[in-house]
Amino acid sequence: MSITFEYLIYDHRLKDEDMLESHSFFSQMVDELVEFSEYDPELADGIKWLDDQAQKKGITFYDMVFEVLYKHDVNSKARDWLSTRN
Repeated sequence: MSITFEYLIYDHRLKDEDMLESHSFFSQMVDELVEFSEYDPELADGIKWLDDQAQKKGITFYDMVFEVLYKHDVNSKARDWLSTRN
């Protein structure tokens, strides 16, 4: 009996391309939200608040949006985990 292993050599350039694509998608999504906020006063207030928070932290608006979405995702997954735990 013979065992053979197949593997692919990982090309790190693909990671860079994927990162650029993800960053571009995220930036476009945020830009569209900002544009849409022109028609939604509550969204506009939220965006202004996020921008103020970003300036206070010394980070970009996009980084602030990412931070908020990331924390929301983590908290949501934690709540789901807790609810299924018992």
